[in-house]
Amino acid sequence: MDQGAVAGGGAVLAPERGVGRVRLLTYNIRHCRGTDGRVAPERIAAVIAATGADIVALQEVDVGRARTDGLDQADELARLLGMTPHFHPALHIEEERYGDAILTRLPSRLRRAGPLPGLVRRPKLEPRGALWAEIEIGAARLQVLNTHLGLLGAERIAQAEALLGPDWLADPACRAPTVLVGDFNATGWTRAYRRLARHLTDAHRVAARIEGRASFPSRFPLLRLDRVFVGAGVTVERLAVVDGPLPRRASDHLPVLADIRLSKS
Repeated sequence: MDQGAVAGGGAVLAPERGVGRVRLLTYNIRHCRGTDGRVAPERIAAVIAATGADIVALQEVDVGRARTDGLDQADELARLLGMTPHFHPALHIEEERYGDAILTRLPSRLRRAGPLPGLVRRPKLEPRGALWAEIEIGAARLQVLNTHLGLLGAERIAQAEALLGPDWLADPACRAPTVLVGDFNATGWTRAYRRLARHLTDAHRVAARIEGRASFPSRFPLLRLDRVFVGAGVTVERLAVVDGPLPRRASDHLPVLADIRLSKS
């Protein structure tokens, strides 16, 4: 499949990437269940492959769950894409796991994976988490954090505060260049978004080139929930919502792609 075109739809023209440039994708895959109700990891893989992404951050990934035939979706998607997976189960019940993953074809190591706080008074809320991988891009080390925040405003604020704290972005090892990506379940008017945007830069606000805006719901995109935040040392050359017939069927979210350039140290 041509890596310069979106699977099943409009073009995503891929410039030749040079030194310090990398293509990053964030994608809520809804356990590979499409808007047609069919579970199809190969369809998700086709959407991702068509973008030519070097680093892929996934949310809502099933591993060993009965509803998706016990498949390890992180491993399967990595196999289909020729990448290495890093996975964190935000939810772990007996043998069934569900959470977030980072896949890449670049040299990488998992720095941290763990839970984010919920609400004490609402113990039955879906647990949330994050994972942090360090990825080699030439001589640089890019810190990539992937997360999926909660549905309630109060829990999102607590989770945003945790991400900005010493276990994650304020860890001395999480030095620039840094990106935070994922499904934030938050529009630009929410307190959690504003809290994050005070410390990081929303790629949508600074990208030299923007293609598309909303990523949810995939069949009729209205909301920008899937985001890329960047820290110092990262220039956003292009931000694109990956749209087309196949992406609109593959999941209830559309992927968001960022072409970034790392500053010389």
